[in-house]
Amino acid sequence: MRILVTGGAGFIGSHFVRLLLKRDDVERVVNLDALRYSGNLDNLRDVASHARYRFVQGDICDAKTVECVLKEHQIDTIANFAAETHVDRSILEPGGFVRTDIIGTAVLLEAARAARVRRFLQVSTDEVYGHVPTGRSAESDPLVPRSPYAASKAAADLLVGSYFATYGMPVVITRGSNTFGPNQYPEKFIPLFVTNALEDQPLPLYGDGLQQRDWIFVEDHCAGIAQVLDHGKPGEIYNVGGGCERTNIEVAEAILNILGKPRALIRHVTDRAGHDRRYALNCQKIQNLGWQCRATFEDALKSTVLWYRDNPWWWEKIKGGEFRAYYEKLYGARLAEGGGVS
Repeated sequence: MRILVTGGAGFIGSHFVRLLLKRDDVERVVNLDALRYSGNLDNLRDVASHARYRFVQGDICDAKTVECVLKEHQIDTIANFAAETHVDRSILEPGGFVRTDIIGTAVLLEAARAARVRRFLQVSTDEVYGHVPTGRSAESDPLVPRSPYAASKAAADLLVGSYFATYGMPVVITRGSNTFGPNQYPEKFIPLFVTNALEDQPLPLYGDGLQQRDWIFVEDHCAGIAQVLDHGKPGEIYNVGGGCERTNIEVAEAILNILGKPRALIRHVTDRAGHDRRYALNCQKIQNLGWQCRATFEDALKSTVLWYRDNPWWWEKIKGGEFRAYYEKLYGARLAEGGGVS
């Protein structure tokens, strides 16, 4: 396998690159990443000099760059992790999500079709299903995205599926649940709350904090993606969920308990627009391929929290600059309103 991993300097992508490099059947891993705000080569510094790894800085929306990478490295497989991914940021700046998540995917698909790749894997999200008040979302359920981020990913999924139906391209799609672990950009819920707690800063919890999410450890998520890459049926979609539902306030409290920090750090702030109350995935289809989660939520959360505690060099520099301006724009007024302590 000579595989192109787009967005490989991001959170899940970097863990997937590392997983691939452990495999003997992978001849080369090429990481194409634009290195915008959440792309970070520190995520892969331990494998930067690996003989079978190459990094190319470039934008998936740039057709010439994509075509050159596929040709130069004789790529036969593509795993598309490249995306703008944060719901809050999509509410503030939706245009970038349309560009990267939809147009970028279209560029990759056309290049892949011309190169006749043997497999195109699209990494998607459970958020395309929208709010799930009861039960669990199956792959055949309607898509009801409720944020610009979710809508951009749903559109990309439909585009990928159309290339199977129209051109017979060997595509597969994975839809993952809320993922956590080391190296996650600190705009996301768990790393934001961990790093804020480490700095004795408030934890801005939306609304009542009773929103439910299905959590999965990043290594389990990557193993599921690899299973679909190897054994998934072309044209099919596979949910990859942890089967572990927790409310946001439960996760916040667990983080504080691990760090020995006071519960008074939790601040209830004005909820975001269109906030889905619950996601949950039916993962029977991927389990039929032989995959299952290995990590428990409690063990994985503890190891994740301790990683951030022990690696301030990684996140302290991120939380300045662009991140600080974004944080103030999103949470400044909310925190100033004097949200109540739980």
